[in-house]
Amino acid sequence: MKKSLTLFAAVFLSAAVTSAGPQPQPGTILSQASVACGAKKSKKKDIDVLCQQYVLRSGTTDYTIRQPKPSDQTLIPINTAIQFTLDKNKVKFKVNGKSFEFIVVGQAAASAAAATPASPAPNR
Repeated sequence: MKKSLTLFAAVFLSAAVTSAGPQPQPGTILSQASVACGAKKSKKKDIDVLCQQYVLRSGTTDYTIRQPKPSDQTLIPINTAIQFTLDKNKVKFKVNGKSFEFIVVGQAAASAAAATPASPAPNR
């Protein structure tokens, strides 16, 4: 009885450890825009601070992601294929050896035409 209980506990715990953490997903950066993400006071004026915002497509879902801080001004090239992890409202990935962490600010279904490759026209 003790052996079967110990075996069951070991199997249960090993399954919990292997399923922990988000799994990497493939995706592509579709577009980039600079958006206002705060303001900075300079003497008598407020100056808008810009952050980079991207659209990331993964399968049939488009994620709109934004820099958490405006300090990092590295631009990610459009049509860059990435492997990312999605954990709650954060997306983490690497491009050219540099790690990035973005906040998910929107999510939408990819359009049917964009999500499926176009079929060739029939020959007549």
